[in-house]
Amino acid sequence: MIRREEATSTGVTQNMLDLIARMDGRLHSYIHLCADRALAQAATADVEIGAGIYKGPLHGVPIAVKDLYYTTYAPTRAGTMIYKDFLPTYNATVVDRLETAGAVILGKLSMTEGAYTGHHPTIPSPVNPWNPEYWVGTSSSGSGVAPSAGLCFASLGSDTGGSIRYPCATCGLTGIKPTWGRVSRHGVFALANSLDHIGPMARSAADCAAVLQVIAGWDAQDPTSLDVPAPDYMAEIGKSVRDMRIGIDRSYALGGVESQVADALERALEVFTHLGARVVEVTLPDYDALVDAWIGMCAIETAVAHKDTYPARADEYGPDLAQLIDEGRAMTGMQAAEGHYLRIAFTASFETLFRDIDCMLCPTMPTPTPSLADMADYGADPAVLGNIMRYTAPYNFTGSPTVTLPNGFDSVGMPLSMQIVGPKLGEAAIIRAAHAYQSATDWHTRQPNMGA
Repeated sequence: MIRREEATSTGVTQNMLDLIARMDGRLHSYIHLCADRALAQAATADVEIGAGIYKGPLHGVPIAVKDLYYTTYAPTRAGTMIYKDFLPTYNATVVDRLETAGAVILGKLSMTEGAYTGHHPTIPSPVNPWNPEYWVGTSSSGSGVAPSAGLCFASLGSDTGGSIRYPCATCGLTGIKPTWGRVSRHGVFALANSLDHIGPMARSAADCAAVLQVIAGWDAQDPTSLDVPAPDYMAEIGKSVRDMRIGIDRSYALGGVESQVADALERALEVFTHLGARVVEVTLPDYDALVDAWIGMCAIETAVAHKDTYPARADEYGPDLAQLIDEGRAMTGMQAAEGHYLRIAFTASFETLFRDIDCMLCPTMPTPTPSLADMADYGADPAVLGNIMRYTAPYNFTGSPTVTLPNGFDSVGMPLSMQIVGPKLGEAAIIRAAHAYQSATDWHTRQPNMGA
């Protein structure tokens, strides 16, 4: 509509700011709003589009970014108090790319402290717009709440062990965790550098593809970014999945899974079969030891990321992040090496699956969205965390791309979710599969009832 001048970016942006003013006082998705700057960007977009200068599908569209992306025009806190006044001298590469594409940046979205599991005690936790009594996911919590509640059209999150996928699952969104290195991490606060992934969160696979198209690609300022051209992800939208080979390890994907999650996944397989895809049985390499190693491997990298401020300023840290760093500082070289070898072996074995399949289907979580009361109980049982992470952590270790998308609702009306996993640099295939599924279903079009 903005491109056709049926709506103005200024009008859409102002409407979005009005919605934020009315609703975000109870949702807490934004930590910093850039209202005046956003309106100025929108006005510029309207002039450009009116003059026939169109920069692509993000031109004039209001979006927001997780508050670990460096911005010169707003503080970048990374969910901490230590960096509450930190104003970077340069933007994250992905922020520059979004703005070059004409996107309107509404502001910075709230997140857990340092992108780990818990919000800093002094910062209000974002609230799930589907039901305030239920978990909102971690750590890209604000990045899940805002697009779900209609307070931006898309957001950027980050994912070290599930932090794009959990908020998408709990908030009824679609999210892409790209191949590690596909998107630059320059100017992004690290939780664990070798596990961190940067990606979009939005209502649909098509919207995520539009954002990924802009932010993907090699960056000379990030030596770990992949010097491989990004394909035309938008070209995958609308392509058939006839004869696409979709893998399923039923023991992994359905074993020990709550019945509502399993039933939704089985129905999704039926949809893909109806669309002409071929379901192929596969066997995932053993993953238990790898999942068990995630906390330790994340911890040791987090300790490195915070070495300049911890333990020197330990009293300014919240309990969850401090505990993780302490664990990392206590790790031995032998423990780190053992985890590294597990990672190498699993990654090599996992990639061989894609000789016979194009992508693999599994849940995002083994249970429906837990209540906040359930999450409080889970915190006392480390086995629960491992069970939840068996569908997320392995693909941070392998660096594999995944797309998370809604595939139903549970008995209390909370979104259900599934995950499509691809081979390295296989974003095109998983976008095609996700969009095909969303063309045949309407789960992604459902919205929470936000009331007046």
